[in-house]
Amino acid sequence: MSAPANAWGIDEAAAVLHTDAIVWDQHGCLPLRPDEDSVDQLELYRSAGVDAVSINIGFDVTSPLDTFKVTAAFRRGILARPERFLLASTAADVREAKRSGRLAVTFDLEGTEPLDGELALLSAYHALGVRTVLIAYNQANRAGGGCHDDPEIGLTAFGRELVVEMNRLGILVDATHCSPRTTYDLFELSSQPVVFTHSVAKGVKEHDRNITDDQMRACAATGGVVGVNGVGIFLGENDASTEALVRAVDYAVGVVGPEHVGLGLDYVFDQDELNAYLEEHRDTFPAGGGYGDYFPHRFVSPLQLPELTEALIGLGYDEAALRGILGGNFLRVAEQVWG
Repeated sequence: MSAPANAWGIDEAAAVLHTDAIVWDQHGCLPLRPDEDSVDQLELYRSAGVDAVSINIGFDVTSPLDTFKVTAAFRRGILARPERFLLASTAADVREAKRSGRLAVTFDLEGTEPLDGELALLSAYHALGVRTVLIAYNQANRAGGGCHDDPEIGLTAFGRELVVEMNRLGILVDATHCSPRTTYDLFELSSQPVVFTHSVAKGVKEHDRNITDDQMRACAATGGVVGVNGVGIFLGENDASTEALVRAVDYAVGVVGPEHVGLGLDYVFDQDELNAYLEEHRDTFPAGGGYGDYFPHRFVSPLQLPELTEALIGLGYDEAALRGILGGNFLRVAEQVWG
């Protein structure tokens, strides 16, 4: 993936590295509507030099039927645009997308309620392109605990079955949004690396949705990656500046090293849809978390990623570390889990 260096407004050395590296955003949010043309919005990633992105297709408050409808629409839209997008199944597909100047797209599921308690549905989602699944979204569900619920709720018997099945299918196990106890259960149980696809450290900002240094270290010990998100209320006081993202990335590197840090911006394309979810599901987004305190909510845009590259070079990061953070670390885990 490439774009003219002067279009990004960064220095030449940073532009060359950003263009040559595999740039991977492990979580983005298109509108959760069955509209296949909405995938055209993914051009935002291409213009930012991004080579691979995982797109959310549902979370714990979306029904299985609605989630399948969204997945089918996104899948159809991507497959209908082969000159721009590649629906990736393996790490090799990501490399091919990079080689051919296309955007590799995979799907992720935020929480396991769209499985409706049926283990067999996991393989159906996998067949449609889901390559990452997190256990519980903010609140406890049938599989495990959420970050805004009792911190001691861990994996249920069903949750443990799901982890074993994810390992078997080659689905990346994601600890994001989960309770502390559930995250540690995942680290212990999974035979494959576990990741935080889009999380910020509590050392950057104290928030129940953010994670501790110990959680990050335990994630890294599995061979996993901490994907730093770009949500303003988790980075600071609704601060989605490039400087805030740089601070969060640099902090994570200080805890687990550059080989275990990546990017999962959690960029939301439709603010109106977000506000409707916040209003309708107040248990999922509880008061005191800043969810209802700002309008608009600010998110780091993928278009800021070239600035991140330039800023990390300015902090003294070497090329190997930068290539890993920008996407090489998630590619390494994908090669192990997806094949």
